[in-house]
Amino acid sequence: MNRTKTAGFTLIELMIVVAIIGILASVALGFYGENVIASNRTEGRSALQQAAGTLEKCKSLYGRYDAANCNYADFTSESNFYNISDGGSINATSFTLTATPVAGSAQASDADCTAITLTNTGVKNGTGADPTQCW
Repeated sequence: MNRTKTAGFTLIELMIVVAIIGILASVALGFYGENVIASNRTEGRSALQQAAGTLEKCKSLYGRYDAANCNYADFTSESNFYNISDGGSINATSFTLTATPVAGSAQASDADCTAITLTNTGVKNGTGADPTQCW
């Protein structure tokens, strides 16, 4: 009896390859999601700096941060990831601005940085599991 060997893969070999690809894909998606959340923090930081710039301009023009002509109001960042608020902290000589993730947005799951803050003196802080990641 003469047997000829056919070329190809066995079912077991194919299943192993599919399993390895699945494991690699799940690890890659985890890292991708973390990096997207971290990169979205840039929007919160940028919005805080924009709001601080507006308030600094107000202080330059009117001598105080809370001048009636300033027209500063809380707002939501451009892509709706962060709410920017002063929390009632604006007075004549100081302010503290806070960026908090919008509920239901992709940033709402950001446990490392649950809030980003910026003061009139340029102090940058954050809260969360790893606040060093905020700035």
